[in-house]
Amino acid sequence: MKHYLDSLTETMNASWKEKALCDWHGDEFTFEEVAVQIERLHIIFNEGGLGKGDKVALCAQNSARWAISFLAVNTYETIVVPLLSNFTAEGICRLVDHSGSIVLFTDRDIWAKLDTGKMPSLRAAVCVDDFSLLWSSDRKISEAFAAAGSLFAEKYPDGFRKEYVKYPSGNDRELAVINYTSGTTSFPKGVMLRYECFSSSIDFAIRHIKCSSKDSILSMLPMGHIYGLVFEFLYPLCHGAKVCFLGKTPSASTLMKAVSEVKPYIVVTVPLVMEKICKSAIKPVLDKPAVKVIERIPLLDKILHRIICKKIISAFGGNVVAFIMGGAALNPEVENILKRIGLPYTVGYGMTEATPLLAYAHPSDYIPGTCGRSVDTAEVRIDSEDPEHIPGEIQAKGSNICSGYFNNREATADAFTDDGFLRTGDLGTMDRYGNITICGRSKNLILTANGQNIFPEEVEAMINSQDYVLESLVVEKSSKLVALVLLDEPAIRKIGLNPEILSHLPERIRTACNKRLPAYSQISRVELVDKPFEKTPKLSIKRYLYK
Repeated sequence: MKHYLDSLTETMNASWKEKALCDWHGDEFTFEEVAVQIERLHIIFNEGGLGKGDKVALCAQNSARWAISFLAVNTYETIVVPLLSNFTAEGICRLVDHSGSIVLFTDRDIWAKLDTGKMPSLRAAVCVDDFSLLWSSDRKISEAFAAAGSLFAEKYPDGFRKEYVKYPSGNDRELAVINYTSGTTSFPKGVMLRYECFSSSIDFAIRHIKCSSKDSILSMLPMGHIYGLVFEFLYPLCHGAKVCFLGKTPSASTLMKAVSEVKPYIVVTVPLVMEKICKSAIKPVLDKPAVKVIERIPLLDKILHRIICKKIISAFGGNVVAFIMGGAALNPEVENILKRIGLPYTVGYGMTEATPLLAYAHPSDYIPGTCGRSVDTAEVRIDSEDPEHIPGEIQAKGSNICSGYFNNREATADAFTDDGFLRTGDLGTMDRYGNITICGRSKNLILTANGQNIFPEEVEAMINSQDYVLESLVVEKSSKLVALVLLDEPAIRKIGLNPEILSHLPERIRTACNKRLPAYSQISRVELVDKPFEKTPKLSIKRYLYK
């Protein structure tokens, strides 16, 4: 397995003058410029007294300079602590303190909200927008920033050349990143990821989705989360692709404009985004009477589906070879539509603790309803007497699996079996070929009075397929299943649904779903909610907030 920093070193040498990182309609950096910025920061770290194993936190919105900051810390062998920029100020302070970070890269707006008194280990704050010093309590760090230009010129009087780039390897088992989760069932824990965890995942990615300097990718997922960090940044960059950062969460129109300009070779997203695209752009076309007639005519139906598929890919810039989804299950109705039109999509499975992949299949090998085949970087098993038919906990052990949770021995001990397998907390089955089907979270499992196991995710998938439903959450109240439902208000306004029909909509949803649900998982009532459910970066609902 090749160290990912060896790949980055080789790519920088081979693509020195090529574009590497950019902000959409903003700054651009070649590999040479990235390398120079990294070296400048290394000089500051060295003069400021930072040592191997020190922690450096990074909390800001996605940008090219966020990426440079990460690479500078990571290649200096200090430990990166990426934090989501939408954490509360109190949460950021708490995690900076918990991690023992001595430097924080952030932006001016976030910094203005933070309290240094709650971060006693912190010695300096750096502005990620221009690498200037925001604050420091350490004279050596202040002097290092003040002298950075002259120190660089003194060390490289003839300029920084590509042959000077050599990032460290041989550190596979050492800690590289502490990534704080923001899960659906608990508050953040610091997942400890080694250099080999990243090497393993990046090696897997390039073997299954090759890329080169001819390719571009639009980074939309938060870099503070492992899914976006690995698959929209490190893996493509290490192999020469240009990474363009979108920054703030965009509107639908802004997103489509961006992808049409960047022309990404893959689109990495979450099922909710594809479900919205399907409901707004694909399903209305397929529901037209004339289209329904054509779909019943052999050969013509295939021609029609190819045309629709080509239009979708063209809307995303025309170069997409795969739409890769992860973080949650794909709605079965939406999946059926995507399959019908032949869109090259796949649904993977993973978690922060696996950096992040545990299952993946190329679109040509993907089996609908599954989340791909277990990865070859880990041994994945189902804790069940009959893994093909009886759901059990998905467990894994391998080079991509974390070392545990930072400063949390109890959580670490609970996370692993006696023989060293990670307990994912997810329930699923696995066929003889390694294809995994997720049933739900073990912590979400609802056990009825008569002993039946109910996976709320399966009921929610059925609810979400109903007209005018945007999203739902099934909870247990007084031993009965209650569906909390957020309606699709724009769709309702668009067709002008009259108030009388609207008032009966909850009961219509309940009745329609119960006709297809087994007796033990019938919905007792539907309650409408007036705002979206709070979510994790993967857009999974934070279930613990609604119990």
